[in-house]
Amino acid sequence: MEHSCHVEPLERKFATAEYQKMDVALLAISGMGCPTCAARIHNGLISLYGVTDVTVNHITGSARVVYNPDLMAGIPALIEAVAQAGNGTGHIYHAMPFEYDGQEGENNGR
Repeated sequence: MEHSCHVEPLERKFATAEYQKMDVALLAISGMGCPTCAARIHNGLISLYGVTDVTVNHITGSARVVYNPDLMAGIPALIEAVAQAGNGTGHIYHAMPFEYDGQEGENNGR
């Protein structure tokens, strides 16, 4: 990995209001090729007011985001933050919500 490609993980303090209501979004993300890409996306998501926890996995191409839906525009804002994470870096990232119907395999989890 090139040294110029390194990204430090962003940490921030959260306001009490951000924890008042929680929702979880699971995103499928394309364009990630390494842990640095995951760090860029993590930083873009965690910087949003209302987002309190982010886990990004470049191997599975996914992100789990905990956020307060009353304080932000929800999934569209998360998708935009992922796209913006590549700006100025030559990387292009796309996100979309995972579709989950609640069923586990053919036996419906039984």
